[in-house]
Amino acid sequence: MGKRAQQGGGDAGPLLEQAVRSVLTAPDERLDLALDTGASLLAASAGQWPAVSRAVLGYADTAVGRCWSAGWRPADLVRVVRRELKPVHLALAVDLIAAEGRRHPAAALDRRWQEQLRELETEVWWPGDDGYLAAFAQRHRLDRFALATAALELIRTWGRLPPIAPVGPVPGQAPVRGAAGPVPGEPRMLARIRALLAKAESTEFPDEAEALTAKAQQLMAQHSIDDALVAAAGTDRNAPAALRIGVDNPYEGPKTMLLDAVAAANRCRVVWAKEFGFCTVVGFDGDLDGVELLYTSLLVQATHALNKAGAGRDSRTKAFRQSFLVAYAARIRERLTDATERTTSAAAAGRHLREDGTEEQLLPDERLLPALAARSEAVDEEVGRLFPKLVSQRVRVSDGEGWAAGRAAADRAALHGRAGEIRR
Repeated sequence: MGKRAQQGGGDAGPLLEQAVRSVLTAPDERLDLALDTGASLLAASAGQWPAVSRAVLGYADTAVGRCWSAGWRPADLVRVVRRELKPVHLALAVDLIAAEGRRHPAAALDRRWQEQLRELETEVWWPGDDGYLAAFAQRHRLDRFALATAALELIRTWGRLPPIAPVGPVPGQAPVRGAAGPVPGEPRMLARIRALLAKAESTEFPDEAEALTAKAQQLMAQHSIDDALVAAAGTDRNAPAALRIGVDNPYEGPKTMLLDAVAAANRCRVVWAKEFGFCTVVGFDGDLDGVELLYTSLLVQATHALNKAGAGRDSRTKAFRQSFLVAYAARIRERLTDATERTTSAAAAGRHLREDGTEEQLLPDERLLPALAARSEAVDEEVGRLFPKLVSQRVRVSDGEGWAAGRAAADRAALHGRAGEIRR
């Protein structure tokens, strides 16, 4: 891990603070001047560059930590940078997140936080903080002025982010009492389902893929029902949790509809933050894992089916693609609704699916339906608490051929993940 070396170069902290303050407060029409002035101050001397390097990484502790306190998470910060800035800013963002992460032992991070850091491949790769900027500049073939400009642009982007609804504890913060947050490590059932889906997506035989995904779907549904019954029998009432899933252009509206269809089938709710490119999904923890798996798989299938439907014809217009994806999401919602109703009815009749895929007959449990209804109500209450002001948005369809093709593709889709339950 990198060390914050203190020797050589003096203290560039005040200089950085001056540049950052100027850039953060500059109106858009004067931003270029503020960036040029600030970057010139920071990059003016090769002798002070090691001190600037230490100051930038030190400032990351404050800037990134402030974002955590405002409800943002690692994947959120990177998503904002990817949408608004350039690849060099993205690489710099990952490094600053890694630098700030040195303050937190792994035990202070929840499972989803750790998963995001692994996916971002955060790593303190530089030998010492005084040499970080020089090493970064060499990696990306930048001069000092260009790198200082990029750093100030990144700090401005993060520094102007508003507070958002939190979806979990910040590093070192204990979970809210009663919340069913992610447990350390991946649940065994989820690992088995993930393995089934990996096999289903790699096989070249459609029948085998369908069988594997159907088994994964059944296991996930049973897992959710088991969780509901365990919670109903306990003395402590678990609370819903939340996660954020990126939904970007093109066709972000239909993609959000698909996510909402999957979430509803798993007794979860979706709130779309269009300006930031993500949706917040609220539900119980095991259900949230299922939503993420199933949505990701269906989105891949939808994209593949859309490209195939539009090949070799004049229908690959924006209207066709928009209508295709809206119809796809609508039909998936119908299929999932039907599957969830059948799964819940079987469970209410006492038919229980073991983890190995075999079924056993148990006595019907009269607690099941009230427990499922209570969980749906709890999710609704949590959405109301996190998002007291919500606005509905409609997505229009303007191409009949695209609509028909999208419904047909949804009929062919394998419902990866699980059907879960639904309350409409």
